[in-house]
Amino acid sequence: MSTERETFVYSESHSENGPFITDPAGLEAAHARIVSEIRSTVADAGAEGVVVAMSGGIDSTVTTALAVEALGNERVLGLGLPCHKSERAGVSEARTIAEGLGIDFREIQLRPLLETFEETATPVLEPDADGGRPAERNHALGNVIARFRMVCAYYAANRRSKLVLGTANRSERLLGYFTKYGDGAADAYPLGDLYKTEVRALAGQIGIPRRIVTKEPTAGFWAGQTDADELGAPYDDLDPFLTRLVDEGQSIADAASGLEIDRETARSIAWLCAETTHKRTTPPTPGVGDRTESTLEFGDEPADS
Repeated sequence: MSTERETFVYSESHSENGPFITDPAGLEAAHARIVSEIRSTVADAGAEGVVVAMSGGIDSTVTTALAVEALGNERVLGLGLPCHKSERAGVSEARTIAEGLGIDFREIQLRPLLETFEETATPVLEPDADGGRPAERNHALGNVIARFRMVCAYYAANRRSKLVLGTANRSERLLGYFTKYGDGAADAYPLGDLYKTEVRALAGQIGIPRRIVTKEPTAGFWAGQTDADELGAPYDDLDPFLTRLVDEGQSIADAASGLEIDRETARSIAWLCAETTHKRTTPPTPGVGDRTESTLEFGDEPADS
């Protein structure tokens, strides 16, 4: 069985409450669609189940809960993959969630991997060994950690004949707020069409604990770090701006009108959407001979004559 598959997202659910799917009927439709797609994707791949990297946050919790609903708890593996002290509380929360869902949960400390990488690879690859650009170096190491997590998730998936479920939502994907080939690598994104606003509403609809739904979103890079600090605005403003800019095709000025987003921040967010397109697409080939990627569908083998 191969786990190298295209991701799936869900774009056929509609809301009667404006651009966001937050009304009961819309949420129920999205809920049913996601559960059905997880089930069919795993079946189509001939997989035994799924692996989810769990942080204790809302996205990974909702993804895991929906996977359990689709497949049963015995077919879902949760992974806690901390590297820094600031992530300990999140992993503890993830373990509690996993126990409540009745799934297998394994924890791997990534700090030794990072230390080994810094001892062996960094001295050879670092252009400025004296740390002349520490902010850029720290960002690069943050990407390394995200890729370590996906290495672990795919090792578990390969060894257990499972697929890897990504946990990114539409807000994060549009902003490129993920690591390419790190948390941006997965076989499927159950929440990939839902804005953070909608993920929160869906979490409430399926009974995710309030303490998780109301938790300040953070990537856990360091103590006190938040998504709002990194992105320049909270999701309450980012999501309406993104729906206007991307889904409705409004100008930057019109999209920011009436929101708590200043002109500079609005332009920065729009720039992020455009600049991170490469994270959301398959790497290009030169197109030699007009050859393109294709998906083949094979029917039953012909009977021997």
